[in-house]
Amino acid sequence: MSAILESADIDRALKRISHEIIEKNQGLESVVLMGIPTRGAYLANRISLILEELGAKVPVGTLDITMHRDDLRLRPPRPLLPTLMPPGGIEGKHVVLVDDVLFSGRTIRAALDALGELGRPRTVQLAVLVDRGHRELPIRADYVGKNLPTSSKESVRVQLSEIDEIDSVEIVGA
Repeated sequence: MSAILESADIDRALKRISHEIIEKNQGLESVVLMGIPTRGAYLANRISLILEELGAKVPVGTLDITMHRDDLRLRPPRPLLPTLMPPGGIEGKHVVLVDDVLFSGRTIRAALDALGELGRPRTVQLAVLVDRGHRELPIRADYVGKNLPTSSKESVRVQLSEIDEIDSVEIVGA
């Protein structure tokens, strides 16, 4: 088990994603970032800081998807996390959902359901640090830090310094 991405690689990926967000949206006037807890929320905050360094303040919120998951009865209960609306809300905005790993697409489907309860964004885009394939739903990311083909028996572990004291992405198991 070795790191696929280390701190510098993650920083570089997030900077590239930030520039792509600016380019695709022709600026940032109507862009809002919504991080999916836990690690997606930290990544959204990091992207926001990068965008601020580039001269634009982008509102950030978090989107708890727990009650919208289709596997609630299959997993042990977990505490609900707060959904925090960004200043100005999401109505009519270009919302960029941010998550750490895109796998089956079910988390993002749940996020779209949760987002629909908060308002009607103009567009919804998806930024992920890692896209590992194996989609079960027709969902794709607009912004990807690293495409990482994996076996379905493997998992991807993302560690972020805010909660794990280290930045890294590893493939675990086989």
